[in-house]
Amino acid sequence: MKKIVIRIGGSVIASPPNPKLLEKYAELIKDLRKQGYQIAVVVGGGKPAREFINLARELGLSEREQDELAISVSRLFAQALAMKIGGYEWRYVPTTPKEAAKILNERSIVIMGGVKPGMTTDAVAALVASETKANMIIKATDQDGVYTKDPRRYSDAKKLDEISFNELERILAKNRHHAGIHQVIDPEAARILKEKRITTIVVNGFKPENILLAIKGAKIGTTIH
Repeated sequence: MKKIVIRIGGSVIASPPNPKLLEKYAELIKDLRKQGYQIAVVVGGGKPAREFINLARELGLSEREQDELAISVSRLFAQALAMKIGGYEWRYVPTTPKEAAKILNERSIVIMGGVKPGMTTDAVAALVASETKANMIIKATDQDGVYTKDPRRYSDAKKLDEISFNELERILAKNRHHAGIHQVIDPEAARILKEKRITTIVVNGFKPENILLAIKGAKIGTTIH
């Protein structure tokens, strides 16, 4: 049975919270299970998580404590998506990749958010893919793929259809974690993906059908391998 990790960016479903898009993702995930896939989903907290980070910062809380609040927010979105798919019985959100792998084997779908301070949900998705021996990661983000530079800031940014892990590391703007980091793939995740050699496809997540296209092998987004 093919295992897929879907990383849904908080920039897509949480900035602001988008119930209609969450519903579409719930239907997509259920359909993929019917097609014989096992799907692990890692959800980000987006703008609400960053707002709580700012709140924590203004309260004088440490970066570790700021991260802890952001993790709680990501888990709320994961819990909402999980209960939309499986009802109240699915309210529990796993807190480690090992727990996620166990739940995935039991019901072929698992939804989770962040895991621990110092680790983004990108890195969580990479670890879950490694733990479950997933075939690939598909990241649903607010961009059409990976660009040579931030397309929101530079009009001459070019989208890359394909890129190696080494090239990805070279173009990442920030090369270390900090609370609220926001770029197409965070540096720690990039290191894990390179080490484990996990093919990753970055697509525009505002169209959930892009996930299906990527799974079926269509030329979409950016493939990192």
